[in-house]
Amino acid sequence: MKRVLVCFVLLWQVTFAWGDPLPPLPSNNSSVEIPTQEWPYEPGPRKVTVYLHYPDGELGNANENTGLMLSLHNWGGTHARGTADPDLLTNKYNVIAICVDYIQSGDWKEIGKPYDFGMYQAIDALRALHYVYSSLQETETPFNKGRIYSCGGSGGGNVTLMCTKFAPRTFACVIDMSGMAKLSDDIAYGEEGGSKLDAGYSRNPNDPFYLTPAAQELRDIRNPNHLGAMKNLGCTTHIIISHGAADEVCPATDARKMAANIQASGLSTESHFIEEKDFEGKTFTNTGHSVGDRTLIAQHFGDPYLLPDSEQRRVREGPNDFDLRDDKVRYEVTGGEYVVNYGEGAPVLKLETKQ
Repeated sequence: MKRVLVCFVLLWQVTFAWGDPLPPLPSNNSSVEIPTQEWPYEPGPRKVTVYLHYPDGELGNANENTGLMLSLHNWGGTHARGTADPDLLTNKYNVIAICVDYIQSGDWKEIGKPYDFGMYQAIDALRALHYVYSSLQETETPFNKGRIYSCGGSGGGNVTLMCTKFAPRTFACVIDMSGMAKLSDDIAYGEEGGSKLDAGYSRNPNDPFYLTPAAQELRDIRNPNHLGAMKNLGCTTHIIISHGAADEVCPATDARKMAANIQASGLSTESHFIEEKDFEGKTFTNTGHSVGDRTLIAQHFGDPYLLPDSEQRRVREGPNDFDLRDDKVRYEVTGGEYVVNYGEGAPVLKLETKQ
């Protein structure tokens, strides 16, 4: 009787943590909806759509070396828009490719809220990843938990970098293609003189769309203290940065500073700022924001690390954030620290303020 009660309590805890029971993994390429963390701008239950792409289209083709890979769409996109083709990724690299319609996918301005800019978007993507990871374990489906990767274009590149920040002990390799390096003032408030992007925040502390210093600091991937915290946690992720040398949308100046700070922190990284000399008519076609074909770009820089038979392949050793179930992922900000709590497996983001 006690054993039955314990099982019931554990099941209740998992359901309560997510808000709703998780659906089973579909057997073929498909999409599902999963519950995720509440968004402060719209309190209440929330779900996101997760797209699953299996080797040759079927879950049954997964084997002991099959990895998991997020491919994350651009700002305003859905599914695989503006990122690498998930069907190519799954078959070339022997991974289950996962796309996510995270918060504010599609026409985000319709809901009249400021753009999330990688914060809860990363939580949504990581919860989608955890859903696949835990479902494979529960069904005893073979896969290689050391082969977890992510890539994304533009806004998806930013979310990929934020996923790495929120789960520094999970990914073997990530590829940022033209992503935003920080939520700068000109992007946050739509000011002139910088990027044309406008996230719709306010400087007024009395405005419901006020951007707190803490929230802005968390979204700065260049932050040396935060990069140091990732290093201290044992982050071994190889971080690949690909960016147009003349990008003014997601400014190349910010990306260069980010690349320099990541390298200075001692994290594993390489950066590529595309110039005219790199053009070959297909992969790289411009030095601006789009750069070229992002499916080809992901392969160009990712092949050495993602191909299962490559001598340089990246496979992470040891337990990951989902396995560790702790609250050690912490980033100091003005007035407190942000904590990514993995106590229940799936991440929960919260701000702990100083007393």
